[in-house]
Amino acid sequence: MSALRTIWRLLRIPFWTGLGFAVGFLVPYAFYLDREVRSRFDDLSWEYPGRVYARPLELAPGLPMNGDALLIELAAARYVDEPAAQAPGTFHREGARWTISRRAFVYLDGREREKRVALTLSGGRIGSLADADSGAALASVRIDPARIATLYGAQQEDRRVVQLGEMPPLLVGGLQAVEDREFKSHHGINAAAILRAAWANLVAGRVVQGGSTLTQQLVKNLFLDRSQTLMRKLNEALLSLLIEARYEKRRILEAYVNEIFLGQQGGQAVHGFAAASEFYFGRDVRTLGPADTALLVGMVQGPSLYDPRRNPERALARRNVVLGVFRDTGLIDAATFASASKQPIGVAATATLPRDRYPAFLDLVRRQLKQDYPDTELSTAGLAIHTTLSPSAQTMAETAIDRALSGMGKRGEEVEAALVVTGARDGEVQAMIGGREVDEPGFNRALDALRPIGSLVKPFVNLVALAQPQRYSLATLLDDSPIDMPQPGGGRWQPQNDDRQSHGQVLLVDALVQSWNLATINLGLRIGVDRVRGFLQSFGLGRAINPNPSMLLGAIDLSPYDVARLYQYLAADGHALPLRSLRGVLDAQGRPLSRYAVKPGGGDYTTATRLVTHAMQQVAIRGTASSIVTAGLGHLNAAGKTGTSDTQRDAWFAGFTGSTLAVAWVGRDDNKPTGLFGSTGGLRIWIELMKRLPTAPLVVPQDGIERAWVSAEGRRTDPACGGARELPFASGYAPADEEHCPLDQLRQFLGGGNPTGAEPAR
Repeated sequence: MSALRTIWRLLRIPFWTGLGFAVGFLVPYAFYLDREVRSRFDDLSWEYPGRVYARPLELAPGLPMNGDALLIELAAARYVDEPAAQAPGTFHREGARWTISRRAFVYLDGREREKRVALTLSGGRIGSLADADSGAALASVRIDPARIATLYGAQQEDRRVVQLGEMPPLLVGGLQAVEDREFKSHHGINAAAILRAAWANLVAGRVVQGGSTLTQQLVKNLFLDRSQTLMRKLNEALLSLLIEARYEKRRILEAYVNEIFLGQQGGQAVHGFAAASEFYFGRDVRTLGPADTALLVGMVQGPSLYDPRRNPERALARRNVVLGVFRDTGLIDAATFASASKQPIGVAATATLPRDRYPAFLDLVRRQLKQDYPDTELSTAGLAIHTTLSPSAQTMAETAIDRALSGMGKRGEEVEAALVVTGARDGEVQAMIGGREVDEPGFNRALDALRPIGSLVKPFVNLVALAQPQRYSLATLLDDSPIDMPQPGGGRWQPQNDDRQSHGQVLLVDALVQSWNLATINLGLRIGVDRVRGFLQSFGLGRAINPNPSMLLGAIDLSPYDVARLYQYLAADGHALPLRSLRGVLDAQGRPLSRYAVKPGGGDYTTATRLVTHAMQQVAIRGTASSIVTAGLGHLNAAGKTGTSDTQRDAWFAGFTGSTLAVAWVGRDDNKPTGLFGSTGGLRIWIELMKRLPTAPLVVPQDGIERAWVSAEGRRTDPACGGARELPFASGYAPADEEHCPLDQLRQFLGGGNPTGAEPAR
């Protein structure tokens, strides 16, 4: 007993001191740490960057499509060409037949399952579409959309949060086998593992094994810095014990697989296995095989040390060690180990964190998103932002600008360009380019360059007139004679035609087709400048509309995007459609937050629009845009209009097919003359685009339209008469006055001849 008393006398002061320290410091400190743990874990308050996606590719028999466009779409969505196309995210092409193994994905209207589809391409369209496994015909199918950008928060962390059940079982089991085999039984720290690691490191003379549990590793990532102080070690142990006491193992493991640091691209950190799978392989983590899974698990020990791009040999050796652990713990069999260990490092050379690849388009996306979402929510709440961008249209638009400007020689080297491409019938912005350096952010000319639009305004002057069918038709005679008007500030306004000629009495359709200024001005003065101005203001462009007669010749400063908004009305058959870059937004759990469906306007001027569209089709056949036919695109039956501002400072073209509207601008930032007209500037870009882009021919509906043959003076006549042509009119408003040609012309026509070359009426 005396010995015990002696020992107690020696230890009682340290004992009571330690107890007092535990009660006075450790207990309150543990309560503080527990509050921090609950605060962080209960809401998993990571910054989840917003993910921006293109629109999913819609496939259906009859839709426009060619091999180049389909290949661009699949590459953008990171599909890989594999002979059998069995694994999701793969495809294979054999001539005109394509097999695509679609990934599962969540879209605005729910989850789409994995599906293998087979399709054929024929004549610029999808010929057939079927289930590749059953052979059953499919009416339509969607391919998961390409991720085109990431909206990062202040932490610049790329992370894709997934539930534990979405992870491959081999990854979850293999992670525990390699990093923490007693994970299911320990309480946050593993003393035996620490001792084993210390002994192994002592024997090797270097660090070869770690003793940290998965919980400790998670604590390091979530709460602590990388220092090696005693206080940090104490915090690590306490936090690990507290987390294990409060949360289930499954919750801890799910947090781990989403949080662990696995790489770096510039200033952007890659966290979690799902993001790492996209970063290194360009694939969904659920599609990884044993070799790739082992590579990611092996990188946990040192993402920089075992980086497969910078240190491929070291990464390969580490992967094979991990595969050996998988085999030894029964996660894979010997045959799988032998096969996987022989595979080369399967890192995709082009797999990287998706960056803002399309700066002009994303500029529009951000502007439209700001109406509903603050910047902090966009960059930290893990939103999935689904846009209207078409990767194939965007890529082909970039190529079109490059080819067109290169073909202009020295002039092309001195100018800038902008292009806006939309769906003709839905107003969805499919592509946008804000300058010739398509990847460079900066001044977005598509949205912000306000330039005079020139003759692009003329279809709308004609539309206002044709909306009064009792007074105006395509056969109305207009006066194309010189104009001399006093100006408010003094002087005279004496506009001229581009050919410096006046053409006397001309049909309204010819004035538009040939873009004659004098006839257009006389028409605008007859219907009223204020009426034309009011119609343009009704589009809500937010721009000042010139109230003077010069407005009738396009003395209005608009951006290419503004022009697309105007021409969308024509392309949509006289229905008002706001342009949009967004389809919808999902939250981090895949639940819809907002959808951006558009309801078109009522179509008050549908008939007048169809008449203007007919005239604009003639522009592409025999007018200022006839190079469309010369370029071999006559089958598109496109409608369009060239535009050139004063002294050739701006060269425009706006035109549409049955499915695509594109507005192209060429000019100089210093506003100097370019030496280009609309037909030699913007039109070249449009033609280069339409040579490549799958698009449907324009078919103008004929409801509310009747056709009649008219003479050069606009009177109803016989098809056999010289100069006779067939024109569309609003039903009930074809010319009543008749003009018959000499009997000999009629006889020649009835006998089989046709001196006009025109087809007889049917």
